[in-house]
Amino acid sequence: MDGTAAIERDREALKRIVASLVAMAGPAVGPHPEVLAEGEPPKTLPRHLWRAILSLLRPAEAAARRLVIAAARGLTVCLPPPRKQRPASPVPLLRSLGIAVMASPADLSAAARRARAEARRAAAPARPRSVSLPLFDPLPHTPALGGGGNRPAHAVPRILFPGLIEPSPLPRPPSRDDPVSAARLGRRLAALLAALDDLPGQARRFARWKARRDLGLTRRIAPLRGGRPPGGRLSRFDPSEIRPRNIREVDEILAHAHSLALYALESPDTS
Repeated sequence: MDGTAAIERDREALKRIVASLVAMAGPAVGPHPEVLAEGEPPKTLPRHLWRAILSLLRPAEAAARRLVIAAARGLTVCLPPPRKQRPASPVPLLRSLGIAVMASPADLSAAARRARAEARRAAAPARPRSVSLPLFDPLPHTPALGGGGNRPAHAVPRILFPGLIEPSPLPRPPSRDDPVSAARLGRRLAALLAALDDLPGQARRFARWKARRDLGLTRRIAPLRGGRPPGGRLSRFDPSEIRPRNIREVDEILAHAHSLALYALESPDTS
């Protein structure tokens, strides 16, 4: 099972979906929405539009993550040797103990170079943060002890003492037209587009993580979580199955990409 043609077909379909999401967001998301000019207000979207975009963005991210895993099947990478840790200088400890320390000319020149580098970084203009698609599914949310969970402010019971506490108006529940910041949404869209445009590079990134995992250098063991993929409405890919009306194109792409990723993880190409 090669899967190259299937991966490319799903990738093109996802790029089309992401382009439609960017068009839905309009000018609220730009190439670098986290960098604002001085005095410029943050860009926002109405809550109902923000939720509509997010409901499609989550399964699209999960599908792209699975395409990366499928594309990394058979890739082998050589990790660089671990960096040698420089021994900690005893100077801060001696100074904290009140012991006078004589610095050598080499130490003084190194400190001057560090000070100049920090001054250059402080004077440099703000650059946009690099964005990258997460390689792992988010872990399922663990409810708090007692099962209380998060409740909206207008649903929390109020305790009043007549004559001592004046009743205050309840906070207004969120409206569908409330403005919501679009900065993080824009960064996620940019990361997804960058991953789909550079799938081989993302596959090498995943292969490097897998090599570190095999050496016991990572905390996360499995990139995918069990059960239905995040944001999707299909638990498995079956082209002969009759689809319900609420199944979207992104759900079918996600289910197919999930099957490709599971095959890549369970049947690695060792040739």
